[in-house]
Amino acid sequence: MKIYKTNEIKNIALIGSAGSGKTTLAEAMLFESGVIKRRGTVEAKNTVSDYFPVEQEYGYSVFSTVFNVEWNNKKLNIIDCPGSDDFVGGAITALNITDQAVIVVNGQYGPEVGTQNCFRNTEKLGKPVIFLVNQLDSDKCDFDTILSNMRETYGNKCVPIQYPIATGPGFNSLIDVLLMKKYSWKPEGGAPIIEDIPQEEMAKAEDMHKALIEAAAENDEALMEKFFEEENLTEDEMREGIRKGLITRSIYPIFCVCAGKSMGVRRLMEFLGNVVPFPNEMPKYKAASGDEITIDEAGPSSLFFFKTGVEPHIGEVSYFKVMSGNVKVGDDLTNADRGSKERVANLYVCAGANRQAVDQVNAGDIGCAVKLKDVKTGNTLNGKDCDYKFDFIKYPNSKYSRAIKAASESDTEKMMAALTKMRQEDPTWVVEQSKELRQTIVHGQGEFHLRTLKWRLENNEKIQVNFIDAKIPYRETITKLSKAEYRHKKQSGGAGQFGEVHLIIEPYTEGMPDPTVYKFGNQEFKMNIKSKEEIDLEWGGKLVFINSVVGGTIDTRFMPAILKGVMERMEQGPLTGSYARDVRVIVYDGKMHPVDSNELSFMLAGRHAFSDAFKAANPKILEPIYELEVLVPADFMGDVMSDLQGRRAIIMGMDADGGYQKLQARIPLKELASYSISLSSLTGGRASFNTKFSSYELVPNDIQQELIKQHEEEMSQED
Repeated sequence: MKIYKTNEIKNIALIGSAGSGKTTLAEAMLFESGVIKRRGTVEAKNTVSDYFPVEQEYGYSVFSTVFNVEWNNKKLNIIDCPGSDDFVGGAITALNITDQAVIVVNGQYGPEVGTQNCFRNTEKLGKPVIFLVNQLDSDKCDFDTILSNMRETYGNKCVPIQYPIATGPGFNSLIDVLLMKKYSWKPEGGAPIIEDIPQEEMAKAEDMHKALIEAAAENDEALMEKFFEEENLTEDEMREGIRKGLITRSIYPIFCVCAGKSMGVRRLMEFLGNVVPFPNEMPKYKAASGDEITIDEAGPSSLFFFKTGVEPHIGEVSYFKVMSGNVKVGDDLTNADRGSKERVANLYVCAGANRQAVDQVNAGDIGCAVKLKDVKTGNTLNGKDCDYKFDFIKYPNSKYSRAIKAASESDTEKMMAALTKMRQEDPTWVVEQSKELRQTIVHGQGEFHLRTLKWRLENNEKIQVNFIDAKIPYRETITKLSKAEYRHKKQSGGAGQFGEVHLIIEPYTEGMPDPTVYKFGNQEFKMNIKSKEEIDLEWGGKLVFINSVVGGTIDTRFMPAILKGVMERMEQGPLTGSYARDVRVIVYDGKMHPVDSNELSFMLAGRHAFSDAFKAANPKILEPIYELEVLVPADFMGDVMSDLQGRRAIIMGMDADGGYQKLQARIPLKELASYSISLSSLTGGRASFNTKFSSYELVPNDIQQELIKQHEEEMSQED
């Protein structure tokens, strides 16, 4: 393969709902460009994209697939992304790395919730969008309705480049209103027959051609002036206007294909090669330092590794984009993240599992290397005198969590190593070894996502695992003032132990004034603050610890020991053993012994005094509350709302969002545990949701009593 320059490269992400036909389209593009000699099918499990065993087992894409085709002296790097929302990580990665999104729309259903999610991701990242209506040969396909729905959803920026003369099983022709030609195909597809537009379609085609000219002209002042003067533009001028409109997201061209019959695919690739922006025409990437980096072959060498694949008999395959300069076989580079040196022993361009060796890859291009020594997903490799580092890919929050346990205890270490390796392939799998919950928890994007992880552990790694419910990280706090005192005294021959601590505790809120006086019944306690520590707890909230001891009844040197005792009890609250938070502790009195007092004595006295005071301060359990956003077709809104109300959710608002309803709520984490399964069941998989941690709030009293009882039973079983 020739070495392509930056201005000969186009980087494209194929995204869209599950079932929209992206993998079939990828196969058609590879076939039409001559990369493969025979087209595979998803049903036959022989496509270039879905080549991993788990994908063939389940019949859907799990990983994004990087491939390239050469067309009209341009190199098109294309990343075929999974359509399921559970595997959104692949699409997020691809959109960050590429310069153009092609959103594939299922011709049977038109824009779906998955389409809307894809579009919103392009919106966040400012990426150009082309809509591609696929499956025009479906009985249910109605292009005019799809176009109307798309304009209703995405606005008048949606401008057709093509429209089908007829849809359904007999589909074999369309009108291209950019070239003003009719394209038709024989039953086997492939090379089109290009003819003049028939008279009966001319009026419609001219109207759409004029609308396209106007949309293209709006993106360039010189073109707009010419349009006003002549009411026309040349094909090249239209292409230039569309290209500029793509970059600024001022136009969303609409193309038509029937990927299964390879109709319209060549024309699509021609447009991608001729019109979509080159890497150096897009906004600059930002390095971790905040500096903007120009994609320039003459710049210093810098590679960003965005994906790791693990393939049988090969091992790790590391995919990269050249952010600046170039990389050649034999180059010595430095890992900006790990500080290690790396020699590039091989370079490839890829088409799924097929790789073609190359000697050099230039700025803006995508390549891969195998068996690198110390490179992980997200790392940057730099040449001499370059210190770039990139971390621009941000993944969505997890939506579904399960605790995982090896069926055999002896496989635990092997399981953890496998999970670490798998996370390199999909960073949206998050593995947490929770000291608090005493569980290993796997967080993912949905039930399918974690089911896939389990399948791979059991079938690829031969490790049997069990999923169990993840415990909820509750918190404990107090709701009123209380005081307690505790004397620790122990005499067992020789030096004894003695420490006595008197303390007051109260709920802490940010910004509350320092205490001056407390009243308990008829007794008044005046505070004389000697020192104060504000401790930001690693599990959230604060502990404020005040020394108000007067007259030297407790030596200052014992205060750290008392604080340590308090912290130990904060780490295991008395109600359920959960972390405690938002408490102010004032040590105001006590006693010590000139010989028997030591740090251990005061640590134990402080711990017991705090525990007694905590139990007397009307303790409450707090639960994590999450913000929830659900995108749902209007037909299912009632069912979704009823389900949420049964989950103790509070509906915060509803909005229309691109033809769908966007519902916002606040919901306890406990009620989110199975929500992805429930939502999919309620809506036939046509809804999606996102969550974000909001706050900790008091649990209802009946649930608190249930949690306390459950904790007591667990403790008795351990005893």
